Amino acid sequence: MSAPDYLPGHGLLTGRTAVVTAAAGAGIGGATARRFLEEGARVVISDAHARRLKESAHALAEEFGADRVTALTCDVTDEEQVRALFAHAERTHGRLDVVVNNAGLGGTAELTEMTDDQWTKILDVTLNGTFRCTRAALRSLKAAGTGGVVVNNASVVGWRAQRGQAHYAAAKAGVMALTRCAALEAADYGVRVNAVAPSLAMHPHLAKVASPELLAELTEKEAFGRYAEPWEIANVIVFLASGYSSYMTGEVVAVSSQHA
Repeated sequence: MSAPDYLPGHGLLTGRTAVVTAAAGAGIGGATARRFLEEGARVVISDAHARRLKESAHALAEEFGADRVTALTCDVTDEEQVRALFAHAERTHGRLDVVVNNAGLGGTAELTEMTDDQWTKILDVTLNGTFRCTRAALRSLKAAGTGGVVVNNASVVGWRAQRGQAHYAAAKAGVMALTRCAALEAADYGVRVNAVAPSLAMHPHLAKVASPELLAELTEKEAFGRYAEPWEIANVIVFLASGYSSYMTGEVVAVSSQHA
């Protein structure tokens, strides 16, 4: 089954300011930034890769207007850079409404061969980075007192075992738990915190770090017989960021056709 037609925007995020991490390139973050712009938002994109970020920001600004797209390099393992990112969003746009924590790092290693460095690096980007950005977002949104939304990017491997993915699965399970706990606290000041859990969304970086054999095996598990396009995950992130999900918080939404 082929991917469905790309859906047009419906103004679901008009007037809102969003921060999207790991948004340079053709993955879920980049697709989310584009979908948010199509839905009327102002978007601050960030990424640890300065060159790719500059190129992405330029392309989006050309299409949607320089007043609606800004960019700041941010390594989510660096607390000072995380603080600078959120300060930039508030200073540039005067408010913050939505934060999408998309930064994550994958890899494959059998547990008996996994080094401390491999484990720590993936946990620091994927789980600790989401913690740092969620903390910064909630501090900002709590101080503003006008509500807001945080959407974290988890993964179905946070629920389902997969060989060679102990570090990544542990990190994504942690993102799920972080999301649920943060949601309880943030509800006190009108902020919603949810997560998406994709199964297999294809993008160039994934193709570099995963073998063709593994990707073929994972694709076979999808009921539609294909992987998701990044914008199909972004569509669900738009839903969670919009008023259409106003009574949802602490939820982890699987964006998957995986049947095993």
